[in-house]
Amino acid sequence: MKRSLRQPYMESLMALALFGVFAACITAVLLTGAGAYRRLTERDNNAYDRRTALQYVAAKARQGDREGGVAVGSLTERDALVLAETIDGSCYETWIYCYDGYLRELFTEQGTDLAPEDGEKVLRAEDFRARMERDGLLRLDILTAAGWETEVLSLRSGEGSGI
Repeated sequence: MKRSLRQPYMESLMALALFGVFAACITAVLLTGAGAYRRLTERDNNAYDRRTALQYVAAKARQGDREGGVAVGSLTERDALVLAETIDGSCYETWIYCYDGYLRELFTEQGTDLAPEDGEKVLRAEDFRARMERDGLLRLDILTAAGWETEVLSLRSGEGSGI
């Protein structure tokens, strides 16, 4: 009689051990998948920030590419891209620069005093550099959490203007 009582006990113990191994395997697979998902998401977010910030500035420069429309300026000793345009006979400027951890844009009437914190936050960025090079080339450098990205644009309107 002892044998018949011991056998169901052993079967239950084996089933419980098998369930424990199965649960541990499922947990290991889920943790591995969660770690891979986190790394992929972080990589994609960094790539998005890096490409989007640079492409945003490049698109703005292309939109403003007309004679005297694109220039490199300085706002509180930081590089800024300055895009000039005339609307209803008044001259306006769009300033694109980096301040307080963000790429910012400020649209203002030409000659208006402005503070860097007045600009609208566009995207996260640590630093921004703009330089007008020879033959109408505009060099844009943006530092995001993912690192430096650079793009060189050939302005169709020529050398641009200095502000």
